[in-house]
Amino acid sequence: MYMINGDYKEDFLQHINSNTGIIHRVCNIYFNGSPEREDVFQEILYQLWKSYPAFKGASRFSTWMYRIALNTAITYIKKRNRTPHKEELNETYHQLPESAGEDHQEINMRLLYTAIDTLSPIDKAIVLLYLEDYSYEEIALITGLTKTNISVRLVRIKRKLEQQLKNSI
Repeated sequence: MYMINGDYKEDFLQHINSNTGIIHRVCNIYFNGSPEREDVFQEILYQLWKSYPAFKGASRFSTWMYRIALNTAITYIKKRNRTPHKEELNETYHQLPESAGEDHQEINMRLLYTAIDTLSPIDKAIVLLYLEDYSYEEIALITGLTKTNISVRLVRIKRKLEQQLKNSI
């Protein structure tokens, strides 16, 4: 078990509070605008707490945390997809109108995230980690894929996103 001062609970809370943005980013990329977002957020916290005794400090805490958060989100999606459900269409399924108050960069970011939303769960994870400036080695460690596979997937993902962005302009 990885403990800084011998206090398991305090160490866990310190790590979580320092890295809570990771959970928010994962929830936003997979469940933005979804009523399930809060449930998944809580499930990720639960899985982190449950898995914390196994954290040995062999990697950065943020790397380990991303792995748990992404696996939890993807597992949630797989379970949800096994059962039929009705879902309201959210804003990402509609063409995003240009607002007079938004600048060009904000509009481009919204279009990018709308395009990312169309990717498979694993490709979303790869893009999220890439945008967070994780190295190919770290992305491979978090996702369980090889460094070569990450490289190939990123090239394909970039092409796909580029094409979708061209089509949306």
